[in-house]
Amino acid sequence: MRVTGRCRPQPTLSSYYPIAQRAQFGLKHFLIDFAAHDAISKTAIDNLDIVLSDDPDGKLRDWIRDAPDGRVRLKYILGYLDDQYDFVLIDTQGAAGPLQDAAVTAADFMLSPISPEILSAREFVRGTVAIIKRLEPMARFGAPIGPLRGVIYKMDRIIDAKLIADELRKAAFTLSKGAITILHTVIPSAVVYREAATQKAPVHRIDTKSNGNSARDTMMLLAQELIPNLPDLI
Repeated sequence: MRVTGRCRPQPTLSSYYPIAQRAQFGLKHFLIDFAAHDAISKTAIDNLDIVLSDDPDGKLRDWIRDAPDGRVRLKYILGYLDDQYDFVLIDTQGAAGPLQDAAVTAADFMLSPISPEILSAREFVRGTVAIIKRLEPMARFGAPIGPLRGVIYKMDRIIDAKLIADELRKAAFTLSKGAITILHTVIPSAVVYREAATQKAPVHRIDTKSNGNSARDTMMLLAQELIPNLPDLI
């Protein structure tokens, strides 16, 4: 099974994925009360559960900031779910803050989309390296920071795009001293990704062809690059 948690004040995922069975509580209860059994909702997609955001005022970030174990609490709560879920996906905002810190310290590795623009990528690397350095002391509390993987998205299928992607990989690796790796799998600029969002469905269920260029093929390549032993798990 898989669970995707939401670390944002706005519950976007709950409007993207149809909810089949809504839990009594959500993310605040999940974190503050250290409880999962009544905070995990079920989506209409088999084996995909979700912890809904129930913090419209953004007060949870203040609680995480002020609690002695706030930034490492999520990591330990998720540890109790190891026997229930194969993968846990934590979705956050890009801006730095207590919620993002909690997600970073809980993650085995991080994945971030990067637009195929050199200046934007360099700014992303600088900001990400600053966050990693700031959170390095979390290792003393049993929460070492995992590696970060960048995935280029909305890339045109032209020669210049490949050159840009290669330059991004070099820039990210050099500026971060190896802490950030840009994946070889890229997400192309294609209408099917917008169609999937409109239909509120995973893109690999919309474009299911196996011709090497479909969204399904791209998602499989991405998953296998992120998790090399994935074929042994499915």
